[in-house]
Amino acid sequence: MTRNDSSLFTRLAVLVSLVLCVGATALAIAAWYYARAAADDAYDRVLKGAALQMADSLTVDGGEMIVDLPASAFELLGLAERDRLFYRIVDPEGKTLTGYADLANGSDLSAVRSEPIVQNGSYSGDPVRIVVVARAFSDPALSGWAHVIVAQTTEARRALAAELTTRAVLLVLIMSVMALAGTALAIRYALRPVWRLGAALNSRDSQDLKPIEVDMPREMRPFVGSINHFMGRLERRVSQLERFIADAAHQIRTPLTALTAQVDLLGQDKLGAGARQHLERVQQRAEELARLTNQLLSHAMVIHRADAVRLAPVNLVDIARRAFRAAVPITLSPDIIVSFEADESDPKVLGDAVSLREAIVNVIDNALRHGTLSRLEVKVSSEAGNAVIEVEDDGPGIPREAWESVTQRFATPKQNGGTAGLGFSIAAEVASAHGGTLGFRERNERGFVVVLKLPLLTGEGD
Repeated sequence: MTRNDSSLFTRLAVLVSLVLCVGATALAIAAWYYARAAADDAYDRVLKGAALQMADSLTVDGGEMIVDLPASAFELLGLAERDRLFYRIVDPEGKTLTGYADLANGSDLSAVRSEPIVQNGSYSGDPVRIVVVARAFSDPALSGWAHVIVAQTTEARRALAAELTTRAVLLVLIMSVMALAGTALAIRYALRPVWRLGAALNSRDSQDLKPIEVDMPREMRPFVGSINHFMGRLERRVSQLERFIADAAHQIRTPLTALTAQVDLLGQDKLGAGARQHLERVQQRAEELARLTNQLLSHAMVIHRADAVRLAPVNLVDIARRAFRAAVPITLSPDIIVSFEADESDPKVLGDAVSLREAIVNVIDNALRHGTLSRLEVKVSSEAGNAVIEVEDDGPGIPREAWESVTQRFATPKQNGGTAGLGFSIAAEVASAHGGTLGFRERNERGFVVVLKLPLLTGEGD
């Protein structure tokens, strides 16, 4: 039994999508780190440039440090409109000359010498980026290192980092969607040999068990080889089964016919009452054995033809008439009235003539053996898009509660027991193979009816 698993295309697409999602997530994280570093680098350059301009504006006059902050430095920092600016100028003695005296308070300024130092910090509860620049003075009246501390809030750089990240993520998403679409097309193209193999198998006749000859990729050759190996084994088994059925039909029917003939030659007038009773039982059992053997072989033939024979348009009236002639024996009692009737619609169906004939023969045979008392009627007609074959007898019929069971193998329609058979089972299987049904109609004042319905061939009227 096959499970209803997802398709190979879906599984590949899902796996590729997962890989793309992981890759896109990694790229988005990397883009965020890169954008933040790029924003910090850009704004740090501006911050250091402003601090260096402030440091260059410091002069010494008469032993005192003069602070003349250039406007260009503030204009440069003012490009970040969202941010606030803080600064502090410290002379060589460590005194704050101007600015915010508590900015970077407690920092070791002596560590700053040749290169500006940029670091993160906080001021007035806000995160800031701080740059410290040192400048050496060697005036006789004032010597040492003066420091310029400039701090700027980080709103603008965060906004720039978010914008860069958003653009990068959008680009990654677009590329991922394009990659997924391209992958889907590639998977579809790569799976074409699988669909080509399936089409080659579906288009084959059911009797064609020759090896498959289809151009396949190297990866699929073991699969095709396994199919060819299996088909070879199946062909050998089917051939053995066909030979067995043919041999059985010949080897079993011949001795049964001879046995029946030999039993009939025994003169009952020369036998006692007990012997005649035993002889009658032998005759009855021989007939039942011959009938059951014929039904078993017929059932095997019907099953084989259902898978091996292509259906073709057939005239149901001709088939039913031949079945009627074959099923009604010449030795039938003259007290039984049999009739065959077909309307003018001349219904045609798409079917196998041999299997349909066997089905109708078995239905008529069941009626003669288990139902008919004095009348048997076979009618062929069409109604509501179906071709209908009705076999009616004046017997007791089959109880409604037994209708389902009598279509099973080795079930008997006789209410008082009797020999079980395959008649209705064969007819039901043939009807099902042709898209039809085998049903019953309850006994009325005329009799009991077995109804075989088959879909009319397209274009045929009711």
